[in-house]
Amino acid sequence: MSLQYITDDKGQTTGVYIPIQEWDNLKAKYEGIEEDAYIVPEWQKEIVRERIKNTKPEEYLSWEDVEKQLKLD
Repeated sequence: MSLQYITDDKGQTTGVYIPIQEWDNLKAKYEGIEEDAYIVPEWQKEIVRERIKNTKPEEYLSWEDVEKQLKLD
């Protein structure tokens, strides 16, 4: 398998690129592999719910603020 590793500007590996033909082969070999990527475990949902519950509206960011932060990163 010819994988390519993706790194950030600090040299940390952040992802892996898999050629589409090899991805198709993996999907054929392991049925449902792609479907599992969209399943969010209940424990992760609970963490998000708890964070939302504990966040005050004044802590929310406007879209403009989010956009500015994304452009800086």
